[in-house]
Amino acid sequence: MTRRGTGRVRHGLRQGPAARSSFSKAPGVTLHWAVQWPRCVEDGFSMSRENSVVKRTVDVVVLTMNDRDQEFRAAMSSVLAQQGVDLRVVIVGNGVTPDYVPEGVQSVALKTNTGIPEGRNVGAQALAAGGAEFVLFFDNDAILPDPHTLTRLIEEFDRHPNAAYVQPRITDPATGETLGRWVPRLRSGDARRSGVVTVMAEGVVLVRRADFAAAGGWPGHFFLFHEGVDLSWRLWDLGKVGWYAGDIEVHHPATNPARHGPFYRMVARNRVWVARRRLPALLVPVYLAVWVVISVWRFRSSKNLSVLFKGLAEGLRGGHGERRPMSWRTVWRLTRAGRPPIV
Repeated sequence: MTRRGTGRVRHGLRQGPAARSSFSKAPGVTLHWAVQWPRCVEDGFSMSRENSVVKRTVDVVVLTMNDRDQEFRAAMSSVLAQQGVDLRVVIVGNGVTPDYVPEGVQSVALKTNTGIPEGRNVGAQALAAGGAEFVLFFDNDAILPDPHTLTRLIEEFDRHPNAAYVQPRITDPATGETLGRWVPRLRSGDARRSGVVTVMAEGVVLVRRADFAAAGGWPGHFFLFHEGVDLSWRLWDLGKVGWYAGDIEVHHPATNPARHGPFYRMVARNRVWVARRRLPALLVPVYLAVWVVISVWRFRSSKNLSVLFKGLAEGLRGGHGERRPMSWRTVWRLTRAGRPPIV
């Protein structure tokens, strides 16, 4: 147990029988367990010296490939500085053994790089036995600039009890800019306007643990890109909504996703997979046609479009996994919320 500021921060995971059996047969996973915490914390609350306070419990999942030492340390410091919540934190080394693990934090080492969504799933599962109320998925170059960021996000859940996830406003720390792709709605002009949203920016998002489990987690085989659309649609199909908190700011550098080599191929492939997994059959060709038109307009380079169409063909050949299309009621709810599931 590590105490920071006025809040008591809880890390690690007791290696009980359930935890051991959950991971003992998983190939390519090495777990490093932190020390046990007192029963009062294990049962979901901590005892302050002044009085008994029930604190909300948050699991935090952070991935690393040991390639951002300075940014990663700053990200972890901002997480561990959070006050007013009970935290348990896990660092997942995607194809590496994490070379920086703060005291009391759990780590998981994956022998191969399984991709971002599956790495998040592994991290969430590593902490599942503790029964936290929320899970924060947090990029390793992001920053929580205020020690009360998590308590403010949790207050949004209390104000919007049907929300399965809350998305803060992401800004570049150097420029203060919020990129359009960070605002999870079609009209992204006013990044400070809060409201119901139908998708998410996956890099910093707080999700109710029970809803995350009911939705089946992230689509691990996507590896990278559009996993947030898949999860968001599944959460909406459970009767939930997403909430964008435009008045709660977090920091993340404004990088270009196209810097990743497989960007155009995976973006195209995963668009097809999302449609085939989540949309009613009648909407699949509509969604893909709209997306192709938008892509041709957006990615005008013939080289990029060639790679993109190869990804489209790859997605059409299969590999999307289990098909669980949303109900037509969910289609209508998404449409009423401002984003019909064809764009």
